[in-house]
Amino acid sequence: MPRKPKRPCSFPGCPELTDGRYCDMHQRQMDAYYNKYERDPQTRKRYGRRWKRIRDRYISEHPLCEECQKYGRLTPAEEVHHIIPLSKGGTNADNNLMSLCKPCHSSITAREGERWARR
Repeated sequence: MPRKPKRPCSFPGCPELTDGRYCDMHQRQMDAYYNKYERDPQTRKRYGRRWKRIRDRYISEHPLCEECQKYGRLTPAEEVHHIIPLSKGGTNADNNLMSLCKPCHSSITAREGERWARR
């Protein structure tokens, strides 16, 4: 299947071409900015070393995107999603986790209004 052409990074002055909004280097910078200035401090505490261990274990057990599999697509999982968010009483138990690719995780998060919620 043909892919969309790469586009310039959205970071001012960056000439790199990328598939997403930012090149890899600037995506890391924008994520760090979000985590430092825009993310709730309580949320930041919940995603430390313990979460990274849980995430790594879960993604090794479930290497494919669970949402894509519902539609017969085999896409490698890149992120782990809480079905019921921790902020709403969810836990890190396996029955509350879901391995997803980036596009599926972004669409679910946008639908739920977590990261891009209006303040």
